[in-house]
This record gives sequence, C-alpha cells and structure tokens, in this order.
Amino acid sequence: MRERLLFEGAERSRKLSAYWTLLLLAGAIASAGVVADSTATVIGAMIVAPLMTPILGIVLSVTVGDGRNLARCIALAVTGAASVILVGYLFGLLLEFPVTAATSSEVAGRVNPRMIDLIAAIATGAVGAFALVRSDVSDTLPGVAIAISLVPPLAVVGLTLEAGAGDQSLGALLLFLTNVGAILLTGIVVMGLYRVRAAALEAAVEPPMGRRAAITMIVLFAVAVAVPLAASTARIVNERLTSASVTEVADDWADGAGWEVASVVSRQGMFVVRALGPEPAPDPDELRAELDAAGLSDVDVELQLVPETRVDLEGSG
Repeated sequence: MRERLLFEGAERSRKLSAYWTLLLLAGAIASAGVVADSTATVIGAMIVAPLMTPILGIVLSVTVGDGRNLARCIALAVTGAASVILVGYLFGLLLEFPVTAATSSEVAGRVNPRMIDLIAAIATGAVGAFALVRSDVSDTLPGVAIAISLVPPLAVVGLTLEAGAGDQSLGALLLFLTNVGAILLTGIVVMGLYRVRAAALEAAVEPPMGRRAAITMIVLFAVAVAVPLAASTARIVNERLTSASVTEVADDWADGAGWEVASVVSRQGMFVVRALGPEPAPDPDELRAELDAAGLSDVDVELQLVPETRVDLEGSG
C-alpha cells in the first residue's frame, strides 16, 4: 500500500511527474467533456485522474502514523484540486459562451449535491479502501474512480467560476468535498477493520505519530460536509413538492380557458409557469387567487402566456 499510495523513496520523482501529468491532462479532458456536454469524455477523465491516490495516501498515513507523508499527501491533494480548478477556469476563458447549469447537463448534475450523493460516496469510498487492503479485488479501482467523481466537479468549479455563477461553483465544490470526506472516513474505518496499523507497528523502524487528532479532524470534516448537504436536500425536496403543487393548480386554471401548461420551472426562488393557448388569454389574477386558496400564497410565480394562432389550410383535392 505504501508503494501504491505514498510519494517516497527512489521512485518519488517519477511518481510525482506521473501524478501531475495525468492530473492536468485529466483536468483538460474533464473540462472539454463538460463544455461539450459529453458524458463519455467526462468518464474518460475520471479514469485517467490520479487524484484519489494522495487522498487514500492521507488515509494510510493517518492509519500508520506517518506524519511526513501525511503532510505531503495533503499538499498534493490540495494543490492538485486547485490546479484542476485553474484548468477549468482557463477553458472558460477560451469560450465565447458561459458554461453553467443552463447550458450544460454535465454542470447541472454537479451543482446541487444531496445527501444521497454522500451515501453513494461513502459506499464507493469503502470499495476503494477495500480494494487496497485486498489485492485480489484491486481490479475494481477503475470502477471506483468513475463512481467517486473527483476531477469533473473541480472542472465545473473552474468553468462556472469564470462564467460568474458563484453559487454553482460552491455547489460543485461541495460535491467534491463530499467525495473527499467519504473517502477519508470510510478509508479509516476499513483500514482499522483490517488491522493495517497493527501490521505497520510490527514493521515500524521508528515510533509512529499519534493519530487521534487526525481521525477527529476527518470525522469533523465529514460532519461539516453533511450539514450543507442536508440543507441542500431539504431545499430540493421542498422545491419539487412546491413545483408539483403549482403545476396542479396551474393545470386546472389553464384547462378552464382551453389552455395548457407547457412547463413549470424553478428559477432562483421563482416558479416560472409557461402556458399556451388561443386568444383570449386566461386571467392571471385568477391563477394568483387559486394559488393563494391552495396554500401557496408565499410562492412567487412568473406567468408567461404564449397565445396560439391556429389556421386551417384546406387542400385543393
């Protein structure tokens, strides 16, 4: 595990050059995939990216009490993440249009993390740690790299930051931190269950550092990530429930005038109702009254009425 995860020994320079080369290329691939809205390209970046190596290196260093490698892996993980964000930002500068959730489904899928993302990350992080302590299942690591998704959220942070969508940048950063916290927490647990520290103590040349403070920090980090995730999940659930209620009321209102509701979209706290139909248009005040009667008086609605003109063109035959 030390050979696979830690940047030390005679091969240190070689490992570092491979890490930075692959990471920067993965950042470019992920940014290009997000810009092109190509899921296949983004998956390719996940497989290439080596960012999980120093993160699992943090887990191993904490487990065996290796303070020097702990500091080294933290530095590599932090500077590596910052480098991918910079690559994404530079990609954004080359574009003539902003890359945001409105223009890319790859962005939209990464700017609103929920508790389910944390649960998935915990399971995936456990698989990654399990694959390390069990050499017979190491072939699962490419799948772990795809599932844990470290580099694409960072590319989204850079792209949306350049586009001026700061709230979306924070959402993508939260997703990245969620995945990191899950890897650290589950990695500590799995390595503890497999008594990795005991094996390290038997082979230790010098006394290891204490690990209680480091484990406490990892737990607190995971908890700190879970709090905004819980809030985001509650907001998304409330938004969807409110959207369903607004849609139901708007459908009844539009049907009465021979119109139909084409879409109901939530946009920055406002629900945009788009309705289509023939003239005359239904009365907007009636919709507001029906929303208030349905207990939605505190919901802001923007109504877009699109009149339709229908003309029958009879054939000569």
